[in-house]
Amino acid sequence: MNSFNPKKLLNSKWTAVKPVKKQKHFLVTELELDEDGAVESCTLEAIMTKDATLIDWRTLKDPSRWLQGWK
Repeated sequence: MNSFNPKKLLNSKWTAVKPVKKQKHFLVTELELDEDGAVESCTLEAIMTKDATLIDWRTLKDPSRWLQGWK
């Protein structure tokens, strides 16, 4: 399990284990917070194409799908 502080997700770098739409490297560009300030979801932007995808931030904890940093 990837461990990280959800409040430090903004501008973090991620590598998809299995490429998503032929993209492998992503950057967290936005965080969606609830009224208590807890992270609900985040926007991943593909580095090459700038395609943005809204995902549940908890999926980044799964090492079979995501690796921290650009590998």
